[in-house]
Amino acid sequence: MQNYLQQLNPEQSEAVLGCEGPSMVLAGAGSGKTRVLTYRIAHLIDRGISPFNILALTFTNKAAKEMRERIEKIVGSNAKNIWMGTFHSVFSRILRTEHTRINYPSNFTIYDSADSKSLIKTIIKELELDDKIYKPSVVLHRISAAKNNLISAEKYNQDEQIKQEDKMTAKPRLGEVYSLYQNRMMKSSAMDFDDLLFKTNILLKDQPDILLKYQHIFKYILVDEYQDTNYSQYIIIKKLAAANRNLCVVGDDAQSIYSFRGADIGNILSFQKDYPEAQLFKLEQNYRSSQNIVNAANSIIGNNQDQIKKTVWTSNGEGEKIKIAKTSTDNEEGSFVAKNIFEQKMNFQANNSDFAILYRTNAQSRSIEEALRKHNIPYKIYGGLSFYQRKEIKDLLAYFRLVLNPDDEEALKRVINFPGRGIGKTTIDKIAIAANIHQTSFWEIISSPNKYPGIGDATITKLSNFVDMINGFNRVSKTMNAYEIGQQISSISGISKEYFSDKTPEGISKYENIQELLNGLKQFSALEEEHDGEVRQTLEKYMSEIALLTDHDNEKEEDKDKVSLMTIHAAKGLEFNHVYIVGLEENLFPSQLSIHSRTDLEEERRLFYVALTRAKNTIHLSYAQNRFRYGNLIYSEPSRFLEELQEELTEKIGKKPIPKIDYNREEFNRPKPVIKSSFVKLGSVMQAKSSGTSNAEGIEEGNEVEHLRFGRGKILSIEGNDSNRKALIDFEKHGKKQLLLKFAQLKVIN
Repeated sequence: MQNYLQQLNPEQSEAVLGCEGPSMVLAGAGSGKTRVLTYRIAHLIDRGISPFNILALTFTNKAAKEMRERIEKIVGSNAKNIWMGTFHSVFSRILRTEHTRINYPSNFTIYDSADSKSLIKTIIKELELDDKIYKPSVVLHRISAAKNNLISAEKYNQDEQIKQEDKMTAKPRLGEVYSLYQNRMMKSSAMDFDDLLFKTNILLKDQPDILLKYQHIFKYILVDEYQDTNYSQYIIIKKLAAANRNLCVVGDDAQSIYSFRGADIGNILSFQKDYPEAQLFKLEQNYRSSQNIVNAANSIIGNNQDQIKKTVWTSNGEGEKIKIAKTSTDNEEGSFVAKNIFEQKMNFQANNSDFAILYRTNAQSRSIEEALRKHNIPYKIYGGLSFYQRKEIKDLLAYFRLVLNPDDEEALKRVINFPGRGIGKTTIDKIAIAANIHQTSFWEIISSPNKYPGIGDATITKLSNFVDMINGFNRVSKTMNAYEIGQQISSISGISKEYFSDKTPEGISKYENIQELLNGLKQFSALEEEHDGEVRQTLEKYMSEIALLTDHDNEKEEDKDKVSLMTIHAAKGLEFNHVYIVGLEENLFPSQLSIHSRTDLEEERRLFYVALTRAKNTIHLSYAQNRFRYGNLIYSEPSRFLEELQEELTEKIGKKPIPKIDYNREEFNRPKPVIKSSFVKLGSVMQAKSSGTSNAEGIEEGNEVEHLRFGRGKILSIEGNDSNRKALIDFEKHGKKQLLLKFAQLKVIN
């Protein structure tokens, strides 16, 4: 039983054995944090702590599954009894158990972002608002930010500062949309992902006996990736840990990159203030990467002010230097990457899966994809359309949701006339009006259509047939396992027939996807066990699980030997033998929206750190001197992050310096779009900065100026017209640089 301790280095062993009281495990990239977290839980059970009293929170289902399997190998089947899973899965389980305390049924539906956007779009239309101003994705982001800061719709509408912020962004009725959104969710017995945390906070705040119950259950709490927690998660953890204070958080402030989702790096930076008696364990040995890669990552992150100091090191070999390639255009950059991967594969017999191409924005994948196809290199894009977001899959899942929860308005609207059964848009609009007038659900209206005027006899018959079908499914679902009822719904609803009859390649693919979903149901139901005559692997249990899946949880076997293409955000937690980081240009990486704030710039630097530390053996960095963006070819400067790399760790490859482009040519004299930030932080009014805010028109030759990156300098000459004016500047510390004035953000000193 004690053999697992012999597999740890001294620092890891200390972190595993120090189980009592609060503690923080600061784990550098590739330092074995998952092993420490796993063995710490195993050690708790080995010491006699009941697995029922251990709560382990992760950020992906895949991480939870892998950890549970590892623990099971050490302690046996007892591992099944640990409260382990993502924040959302664990707290949705608690909410279903305590549903009466929050006035929800136990079978509430969990809306994904597509469902939420659809509902918000409907509300915006009903309020006759301009959807170009009240964009559903922007509105949803604002509501999400409010919930993550524990601001209810009621509080939102009472806060004068928040209302003023909405007026400044030309969305004064956003609070009204928030209120209607929550009311409709309640009416549909549905929650979105943010609600799972928001309502858990309400439950623990308003029901002291429930808080006491779970404090007593969760005597030991462990949290993975603590740097990624938001305010809502932070408060839940703090409340649950208050009684026993046996809280262990594991994370790396240097890998905090999700502030756009509400993650707060302050949670990990201030942990020792929250728990002054906390033990701090630093895992600084990197087992993943070569010395050059580790040193390069250290040299980058060392430029940040907001961090807990640590020195990551490795006993691995020195490895290859980091290659930096300059290309003339983004298309040439794509060709360079594809050709280099092809050569590496040929020279070293490498697999496609050994390679990853990382970029700052999804739009950059186009030129990469084209080049990979030309070289016949198979690839997989992560963060694209996941299996569970495909139309045909969402159609069948909507039937499943409706069978379990007939009040689910979004599911009902999706399938009431699919496959076609003669219930048209006019009828659905009448149902919606009646539901709003009578403050009831769609299902209540179509269950008793005779009570409501305006619906013809023929339509009433069709509605009744639909209601009878759903009610029939609901009755038998309680006696069938997930696969049996899923197959019946697929067949009787007509969905399988609808896609089977479409013999186009797209139709065949959709039918195959439906069959794949049914295969998943069959595998799920293969775990069938009966307990006191009850079916365990129910459709309700299946839907609870898949509602919380991510792209990486759904990876198929045929995707395994392909080059991985993804944003750096999507790459966090992964590792590859060979990594290509493309688009290292100012205003792209770091992002143009991040260069005016030290806090934002430091997050961009952490993002680069994450990208570097994905690699085991080699890293290729590349940038283009000219890149098509917003339909125009623009000149790009190399990223400041390239200058921050220690020169002895890098090697420049590729062609000789490329001649500069004449920006006075007619094709470059088109107006460029102004980019504005659409997000306004709650609680503080922010003026969105755009690329055109520099005083370019007032700058003249001979001016002494200051640049955010290069410092003080003197303008030697200015050429070009309008938005393409560029200045040759002699900087005191960086020498002569030619900058486009519209992007330069220069401050005139004299």
